[in-house]
Amino acid sequence: MFQIKFLKEENRAVVYNNENEIGTCLFKEQEDTWNIIHTVVKSEYQGQGIARNLVNCVQENALKYKKKLIATCSYAKKVLELK
Repeated sequence: MFQIKFLKEENRAVVYNNENEIGTCLFKEQEDTWNIIHTVVKSEYQGQGIARNLVNCVQENALKYKKKLIATCSYAKKVLELK
């Protein structure tokens, strides 16, 4: 069972399979903007939509905290452009 946690104080969203961290989406906070800089999921878990869910988690929290969201991470940039 996958569980995503948003860790604002660490500037990242993390996904766990049971207790094992299997992916993360990192962002930098720059005044009123969050910039997603890196998204990664362990290779054995790729292709299941996990990375997309991590980006979506950061996006939802950006709205919650009234932050603009941009991405220099190429994957996150593609996900955000699809919305």
